[in-house]
Amino acid sequence: MRLRAPFVAFGALLAISGCGSNTGETPAACLLPARAYLAALTAAPGEVRLAGEVPISDCLGDGQGAGVQANVGQTVITVATELNAKARRDPGGRETVQLGYLVGAVQEGASDASGTNIDLVRRLDAAARFNPGGRGAFGVAFEHAYGKGYAAGQESG
Repeated sequence: MRLRAPFVAFGALLAISGCGSNTGETPAACLLPARAYLAALTAAPGEVRLAGEVPISDCLGDGQGAGVQANVGQTVITVATELNAKARRDPGGRETVQLGYLVGAVQEGASDASGTNIDLVRRLDAAARFNPGGRGAFGVAFEHAYGKGYAAGQESG
């Protein structure tokens, strides 16, 4: 029984990695956990690269399997939720720029995906602009920092 566990784990790893490699559309760096995205986003508004080389926009594609698409989607929503909480505490701060960059990069990548990521873009925007109790607009400081990040994400993300 103990001998079978490593083989089962190895088989599962092959199946997961196969999901991304079948299409050739999703780089392995896109499947990293949220903390890797957060670490990469510290470079915003400069070029953000996952694992030092992959733009976030490359993490979305038409040929992406449903499992890979769900994994990437869940990760970017988690990152946006965390950055949103920090941005609400410091609307003009670096996390707001990072949040804008993330949204800009995902929207840029999704624009080439023939609509397969429309729901992800909507959910991401809702997570990025979440405001508890619907307490109006975020204010000028937020919009300026978010816009700076968003433009950079669209350009190089």
